[in-house]
Amino acid sequence: MNTKKRICVIGAGPSGMSTLYHFANKMGSGSDIELVCYEKQNDWGGLWNYSWRTGTDEYGELCHNGMYTNLFTNGAKEFHEYPDYTFEDHFKKAIPSFPPRTVIRDYFEGRWTQKGKANLKKYIKFNNVVRHVCFDDVKSQFTVEAYDLVDNKTTTEAFSHVLVAIGIFNCPKVPSIDGIESFKGRVMHSHDFRNASDFRDQRVLVIGSSYSAEDISIQCLKFGAKSIICTWKNKAMGFKWPKGIEERPLVQKFVGNCATFKDGSRAEFDTVIFCTGYHYAFPFMEDKLRLTSDVSFYPDNLYKGVLWVNGGDNKLFYVGVQNQYFSFTMFDVQAVWVFMYINGKIKKKSRGEMQKDIQKWVQRLPKLDTCDKAIDFQTEYMAELIKDTGYPEKAVKSGKLMHDWIAHKNDNILTYKDQCHASNWTGTVAPKPKVPMYEAFDDSIGAFI
Repeated sequence: MNTKKRICVIGAGPSGMSTLYHFANKMGSGSDIELVCYEKQNDWGGLWNYSWRTGTDEYGELCHNGMYTNLFTNGAKEFHEYPDYTFEDHFKKAIPSFPPRTVIRDYFEGRWTQKGKANLKKYIKFNNVVRHVCFDDVKSQFTVEAYDLVDNKTTTEAFSHVLVAIGIFNCPKVPSIDGIESFKGRVMHSHDFRNASDFRDQRVLVIGSSYSAEDISIQCLKFGAKSIICTWKNKAMGFKWPKGIEERPLVQKFVGNCATFKDGSRAEFDTVIFCTGYHYAFPFMEDKLRLTSDVSFYPDNLYKGVLWVNGGDNKLFYVGVQNQYFSFTMFDVQAVWVFMYINGKIKKKSRGEMQKDIQKWVQRLPKLDTCDKAIDFQTEYMAELIKDTGYPEKAVKSGKLMHDWIAHKNDNILTYKDQCHASNWTGTVAPKPKVPMYEAFDDSIGAFI
């Protein structure tokens, strides 16, 4: 009887790479595990692979990338630092707390290519997009159909386990607004935002009230937009905005380039940018295997936030699909949990027990009406996975850093990225950036480091 475990990992971004990293480096010689990772891009990094392309790529696939030039992280690097590979390990010195995207990606590659660690690229089939995943209940195995974009060839393989790790930032949510078809300017989603210079001297309407809305508004002002109005649906961001940025309740309709807001006010715009988030989108998954709920801090039907309980015989996992305060370390501890579960190091529960545990978390979601409450919720979630896995406990200290971060943003939205946080792992306090973030126009590694 063949007891070899064939593990399919879908996606080689931060979630997928944490999965490969821990599986490959914990398996040991003579392991009964075989790893195969499908990645539709030609390199690892997922969302962090900057591309000038928008819409579709050179193969007609939807662009996964949503990065833009001059993007500096809006969460401190200390929130997300790996315990076994710190930023000081990588750069050989302390660096400021809010690096540009180029620095983060370089850090990732450092961890994934460490001397003495497994060669992770050997497990990845680049330029391969997964088209369909189904599960045979009789054989208790998955069939994965993938398409090689370069060779124009479809392959079909059987796997004992599937780990979906494509992230949550790949299917933009774009609501309809009355009359927007009459708007004469540019209309786009933040996923296609690439360069704030495009909006110099323009009047910009930003629809949304979360991270992308705040960061893109500031980027546009920084690079010379004439004015920015942010319009919110449920709750204003409420920051002390600099001159040139204001908030108004939700836009109700357009007549040409004139927008009318819920408070009856009106304004004309040159560009509309939807910063309205994303849908869960796993169209390649068989219906009984597909996560379809709204993006959530605890998606329903996922035990411990990772194990799919509605099919797949407890062999299907989703890694990195939570709405996020913790991100890279959360993906990391999830990957460890999955490895331990598959290898019998975590006690298996009945479906009824797992559903009960899931509902314990899901029932709390409506009460997460502030950032601080959501941070505490996700900190508790991290602590539970850490208890199961033995992942380094200091990871939860990021919850305190996040509360400080929220306070800094509320104090001054233009200077919070100039704050200095201490590493959970080394204790080192980050130095001040060479140039205040609002005055930084070079996002290269050389300029920052």
